[in-house]
Amino acid sequence: MPEKKHNWLLYALVTMVTWGIWGAFSDQPDYPATLTYVVWAISMVPCALFALANIKFKLDVRPKSVLLGMGVGLLGAGGQLALFQALKYGPGYLVIPMIAVAPIITVILSAIFLKERVSKFGAVGIALAFVALVCFSLSGKSDESVTSWLWILFASVVFIFWGVQALVMKLANNYAPDAESVFVYMAISGLVLIPVALAMTDFSQPINHGFNGPWLTFCIQILNAIGAFTLVYANRYGKAMIVAPLGDACAPVISCIISLILYSHIPSVPQIIGIVAAISCVLILSRE
Repeated sequence: MPEKKHNWLLYALVTMVTWGIWGAFSDQPDYPATLTYVVWAISMVPCALFALANIKFKLDVRPKSVLLGMGVGLLGAGGQLALFQALKYGPGYLVIPMIAVAPIITVILSAIFLKERVSKFGAVGIALAFVALVCFSLSGKSDESVTSWLWILFASVVFIFWGVQALVMKLANNYAPDAESVFVYMAISGLVLIPVALAMTDFSQPINHGFNGPWLTFCIQILNAIGAFTLVYANRYGKAMIVAPLGDACAPVISCIISLILYSHIPSVPQIIGIVAAISCVLILSRE
C-alpha cells in the first residue's frame, strides 16, 4: 500500500466502525470470557494471512522488528487477559472508566519520546475525545458489587499495557518497512498466550458449543481483528497521540447508535454528551 499521510483517518474510521459494531454485539455469545480470548486470537489469523499475502510473504525478520512487533501484541493480549481478571474481582462500572482513559498515557509518552505535536485546534479535538471517553464511562450501570481490591491491580495493568501499546506500535511502524509485518507479529503474540487463557478457564462449568457459543463469538471477534489490522495502518500514517484517543472515544458512539436502533435503548445524558463530543472530535481531527 502506498504510504500517504492522509490515509490515517480512513484507517482510523474503519477501526472505529468495526470496534463499534463489535462492542454492540460482544456480549451476545454465551461463552466464557477466557475462551472468547482464544477465539479472538484465532480470528487474528485470517487477517495475518491477508497481511502476509499483501507483502508477498516477505516478512520483516530483523530482530528489532520481531521484538517491537511481538511487544505490541503481548501488551495488547496481556492487557486483555488482565481485563478478564479485573472484571472477576471488580464491577465493570469501576474497571472500564479506569482503563478507558489509557490513551492519556499514549499522548504523554508520544509527546516525550516521539516529539509529536498538534495544533491548538487538534488539542481541542483530543480533549473532546477524552470528554467522550469519560461520558461513556459514566453511563455504565452501577448495580454490581466489589468482591476484592485486586481489581485495582489488574485494571492498572490494563491501563498501563494499553496506553504503552499504542506508543510501541508507532515505534514498530517507524522501524519496520511495512505495517503488515507489525500486525503479523501481533497475531503471533496473541496465539502465544492461548495456553494462559486456557489455564484460566474453569472447565468444570458447562460450556456452550452451539452456534451462539464459539461460532457466534468468532463472527463478532473477527470485527475486532479487522479493527486491530487497520489500527496498525492508522498509527503508521498518523500521530499516535491523535489515533489512540480518536479510536477509543468514537467506537462507543457506534455501539450506542446500534443499541438505540436494535434494542430501543434511550441514550443517557452522559451518552448524548459523549456522542456530540466524539463527532466533534472526528470533524476536528480530520483537519490535522
